[in-house]
Amino acid sequence: MTVAERVRDLVQPLLADRDLDLYDVELAGPVLRVVVDRPEGLDLDALSDATRAVSRALDEADPIPGHYTLEVTSPGLERALRTPQHFARAVGETIRVRTVPGAAGDERRVVGVLSAADDDGITVRTGTDDAGAPVERRLTYAEVERARTVFEWGPGDKPGKARRAQAGRQATSNEKRDHRS
Repeated sequence: MTVAERVRDLVQPLLADRDLDLYDVELAGPVLRVVVDRPEGLDLDALSDATRAVSRALDEADPIPGHYTLEVTSPGLERALRTPQHFARAVGETIRVRTVPGAAGDERRVVGVLSAADDDGITVRTGTDDAGAPVERRLTYAEVERARTVFEWGPGDKPGKARRAQAGRQATSNEKRDHRS
């Protein structure tokens, strides 16, 4: 059993008691990252409480040899997708995938809406064809090098705003031509 698996088994019940989901456990060099989430989002009080509980449990059980730094954090707006459960939670969201070299398909970078995730892999809707039918790409988990959700910042332009801006640029261009005559 890996260190991350031992930590996962140790802290999962503690977090469940606090109505938190254990999203991921990662040991990267001297940093142990415990990623927690909950459907309604996290606040600093929940993260502080989770940090204290996880730290106490790790001190008592001592599942990690040597020194390490504990980070208890949220997955963030653009969250890494590593497990089938991560992908299943992200169905309907826009994702960015980088495939392993040699994976089926022309492009190694795939961006689109995650339309399905099962035990074998994922399906990403990358757009539509000329007839308006969805274009999808199926990837097995073995073909995914890394993936993450994509947070889309703010609303798009207001309707008509682009046309008004274009009209303004056109008027300015006409004024310059008239002025030179």
